[in-house]
Amino acid sequence: MTSSPQITPILGSAEVARGVSRMFYRHDIMIQSEVTLKGHRRADLMGVTSKGDVVIVEIKCSRSDLLGDQKWQEYLEHCDQYYWAVPMGFDLSPFDQDFLMPERCGLIIADSYDAEMIRPAKRIALAPARRKVEVQNLAAKAMRRIMRAADPDIMRKNSE
Repeated sequence: MTSSPQITPILGSAEVARGVSRMFYRHDIMIQSEVTLKGHRRADLMGVTSKGDVVIVEIKCSRSDLLGDQKWQEYLEHCDQYYWAVPMGFDLSPFDQDFLMPERCGLIIADSYDAEMIRPAKRIALAPARRKVEVQNLAAKAMRRIMRAADPDIMRKNSE
């Protein structure tokens, strides 16, 4: 993989998430942002493919955030495929280093409107029971968000 020229990324994680979401949607992968996992970790994006595989995307907008992340490998036990997503102009050279597991982790470059998969993630299948738990957890969180959007007072009503 060749590295991009040193350009300071100007996009934040919300813009990168939007581009990744659009790309995944075209590929029939439905995702949710900010998903809390067991152990109080939070996936930037988590979704399910049309075949039922669980996908996690970790967004990095700065080199220091990428190189300082000590928790990302914990996400691997929650998904069949793991991706890094970065804004256009991000220096890609670290993604070839062994500690970021290039043989396993996919790489996506995004802007506010779209994204391109530079390297596909290797599929390492979750145990069926584990996949079921992850999909049910993701579905429940997504439905809870939809319910809150439809009825912002629902949290207050449930506590009465």
